[in-house]
Amino acid sequence: MTAIPLVLVHGHPFDHTMWRPQIEAFSASRRVLAPDLRGYGPARPPAEVDRFERFARDIEALLDEHGVPECVLAGLSMGGQVVMDCYRLFPERIRALVLADTFPAAETPEGVRARHATADRLEREGMRGYADEVLEKMVAPSAAPEIKAHVHGMMTATRPASAAAALRARAARPDYRELLTRVAVPVLVLVGADDTYTPVADAEAMHAALPQSRLHVFEGAAHLPNLERAAEFNAVLGEFLAKADARS
Repeated sequence: MTAIPLVLVHGHPFDHTMWRPQIEAFSASRRVLAPDLRGYGPARPPAEVDRFERFARDIEALLDEHGVPECVLAGLSMGGQVVMDCYRLFPERIRALVLADTFPAAETPEGVRARHATADRLEREGMRGYADEVLEKMVAPSAAPEIKAHVHGMMTATRPASAAAALRARAARPDYRELLTRVAVPVLVLVGADDTYTPVADAEAMHAALPQSRLHVFEGAAHLPNLERAAEFNAVLGEFLAKADARS
C-alpha cells in the first residue's frame, strides 16, 4: 500500500513551522511537504501575494516541482481557505482534504473593512502589538508556555507588508460554500472547541455541507489544535490518512 503525499498549508500570520508536530509525526511514513506561503517565512526576497488565487497556484507549482501528481491537502485557518481554492482550481490532484479551524464563506462588507483596517495597522505599527493582542485567541490561555512562545515568535517574525498583502487578498477571496457541496473526496473537518475565530458552528456547517466528511472537535484547544493538542490531532489525522491510503 502506497502512502499518499501529505501537503500542509499554514495559516496567517504563521509559517511552515506551525506544522512541526505533524511533520515530525508523518515524515517517516510518507512524503510531507509543508511550504511557507508566498510572503511568509524566511524566504528572500519577499514575494507578497497580490490575489488570493496566487496562494493556490503556488501550491500547484510546488506539486509540479516535487513531482507529486496527487496528494492529501491539509490547511488550517487561512490555509484551509487556500486548500479550498486549490480544490476549486485543480481537484483532480487532490485525493482527500483536511480543513482545520477555517470557514468557507466570503467576507461580509464588515469583514472586508476589518481585514483592510488590520492590514493598515500592521503596516503602520508592525506585528508585535497585534501578536500580543491575539496570542490567547490563537491558543487557549492554558496552552503550554513553549507553544505560546512558538506562536508569538511566528507572528512577530512575519513581515508586516506580507501579512497586510495577504489580508487584503483574503478579503477578496471567493465564496466556497457551494463548492463544498460538490467535493468528491473524503474530508476531515477539525476545530478547537474554544476557537473564537472559527467557532465549532462553522465546522459543523462545513461538515453538513460536505458529501463525505468526518468532524472532530478538540476540547481545551482554540485556533491551533495541531499545536495545542498535537498528540490527539496526529492520532485523528493519522487514522484519516491510513483510510486514504487504503482507498488508493
